[in-house]
Amino acid sequence: MMALGVASSRVDVLLVDDSTTDLRLLMELMPLKDLRFSVALDGERGYQQAVALEPSLVLLDVKLPDMDGFTVSRRLKANPSTAAIPVIFLSASTDLAHRLQGFAAGGVDYISKPFEPEEVLARVGVHLQLAARRATDTHPASVGEVAPELPSGSFDVVLVNGAQRILFDRLSDPPSLDELARLMGSNRRRLNEAFQSLCGQPVFSWLREERLRRAYAIVVNTDTSVTVIGDMLGYSSAANFTKAFRDRFGYSPRELRTGIRDGAIPL
Repeated sequence: MMALGVASSRVDVLLVDDSTTDLRLLMELMPLKDLRFSVALDGERGYQQAVALEPSLVLLDVKLPDMDGFTVSRRLKANPSTAAIPVIFLSASTDLAHRLQGFAAGGVDYISKPFEPEEVLARVGVHLQLAARRATDTHPASVGEVAPELPSGSFDVVLVNGAQRILFDRLSDPPSLDELARLMGSNRRRLNEAFQSLCGQPVFSWLREERLRRAYAIVVNTDTSVTVIGDMLGYSSAANFTKAFRDRFGYSPRELRTGIRDGAIPL
């Protein structure tokens, strides 16, 4: 690890880039604003240093050895101890889809390479100010779906929290287990083991239960048709959705909705 100008374990900016040319430029910029900084040359080290140092901001290259910047950001956002750290992506790609992928991975900003020093300093300054304001104006948010007895830095917690966020966003069209594991920088066996440890069931058993839990809430609280609910949650047909719902709750969606409204089935 290279670290310059760091008087304590806390740093203002963590620079994660494998380009020595770009790193040199970034390192020359930080002292101009009296910013303490640390450096990592690959994604895994960048993630580990973010956990250890808890920087105020991360400047993160997208294309990195071992683990790309999007995966690093997903892990940071899934870890309760680093979730609030703003991430600014650096990339030579100017493709809109690529930028949107960065925002979906948790980035707050995206700077194209080659970058202008003044722009980097300006954006870093803005996001440091915003982060400081949020820290004083809000109370720490509790983290859902995480076993309280596990330490916040547990890799199982990070994997499960991050994978659940992805699945929550894609309930109707979830990624394969291999793709989900890749998005979290892991493998299918490790991911399933983490879910089994924290949730008591493997990934897609948890997903099936989450879909049905969501379906139950929609059936009880809205007039949305069974066909639409099934489509929303990724079932191939209304019949398949109805069967899965009945197997889980003992009633079809229509029977449950009617029974609750008639008072025959208690909430």
